[in-house]
Amino acid sequence: MEILIADDERAIREGVRRTIRRTWPDCGVYLAASAEEAVSMLEAQEIDIVLTDILMPGVSGLELMKIMKRKYPRVKWVVISAHGEFSYAQEAVRLGARDYLLKPIGKNRLYEIIGSLEEEIRLESENFKEGERLRAGFKYVREGVFQRLTLGLDVSSSDMGTLTDEYREFYLVYLQMNTGNRSVRLEHFIVDNVLGELFEAYGRGFVISYDANSLLGLFTLGNRAGIGEFQDKAKTQMSRCLKVPFQMVVSGKNNDIAAIPQLVAQMRAACAVHASEPEPLKGSGDKAIEIALEYIQGHYCEELSLEKTAAAVFLNPAYFSQLFKQKTGQGYKEYVTSLRLEQAKLLLMNPRLKLAEIAEQVGYQDMRHFTQVFRKRFDLTPTEYRQRQRINILVPGEGKLGEAALPKQ
Repeated sequence: MEILIADDERAIREGVRRTIRRTWPDCGVYLAASAEEAVSMLEAQEIDIVLTDILMPGVSGLELMKIMKRKYPRVKWVVISAHGEFSYAQEAVRLGARDYLLKPIGKNRLYEIIGSLEEEIRLESENFKEGERLRAGFKYVREGVFQRLTLGLDVSSSDMGTLTDEYREFYLVYLQMNTGNRSVRLEHFIVDNVLGELFEAYGRGFVISYDANSLLGLFTLGNRAGIGEFQDKAKTQMSRCLKVPFQMVVSGKNNDIAAIPQLVAQMRAACAVHASEPEPLKGSGDKAIEIALEYIQGHYCEELSLEKTAAAVFLNPAYFSQLFKQKTGQGYKEYVTSLRLEQAKLLLMNPRLKLAEIAEQVGYQDMRHFTQVFRKRFDLTPTEYRQRQRINILVPGEGKLGEAALPKQ
């Protein structure tokens, strides 16, 4: 039995490992401090059980489970959560987690869960495992043939038959991520997962990692499915799930498997052109930014990260940031800060409002931070700005303002 513990807290990882090894000394126990490390372990080892923290930084344990369950359907998932995160644990179980552990983790509860899963793993029939191996073997052969074909390498006629028999008519989808030198191993799984689900919904197909930053899918559509609908759905899903900039191209219908190398070259060239264009995406972008501006106007007094606003208009955060600046002429943070400070200036005209109340009403929970931002923008503190407007402060007990007022315009 092989177990992976994914938690950003070292004390939790080490404590759970020690507890497991006391009862199962021959069990392989692997540790991961992030979702990215967990993905590497799942690729390198034949993991049976994953114990994952539900709210790790970056990609959460819940997201990790969603992404990896398709790739590793036999893995048993157990989520670890704090008491305040219990609703997340319930959601994880609904999505397929086998159980949950609440922090602080009780030894007896851990033993109970691992013991029940160990018995389940042991009872899985050898016939089922052998069938899985055969299916996996066919999958690797098919994808290997496709990979060689896309690179223009020789493929035997018998191997070619594994594709031509199943994909007499087909489409290709090519997705390229723009991430510089950063590893996008986890993003590869996200793309594979999203496209795999869409292929099942609209027809059938599979995905390969073409290179470090690109993936390529081969698929055929069902009788009632349209390529336009598939393409729109794919772009929408990718924009929601991927947190890096990307370009995606879908080919027309083809019936010549031998033409795939040429088609791939054309699609790669098209992605390169799109990536260099100053306005890579048009049309719906204007409406998205219009909705985003309305959303900001209604929520600027709250915590309002770029990611939160991008999610509100169903856009990839990196693309939303680019599009926002392109459409408004300002960066997202600069725009929100300007809006908050202009609202603050109006509120400062009301002498009955305390500075702390004004700060909170424009989205700053820390009055000191609000003062610093205000001074940096206007070279005045909020109090100095208020004084320059000749606004009087209500004196407690007097019941009225002094005689001085705002200067006449």
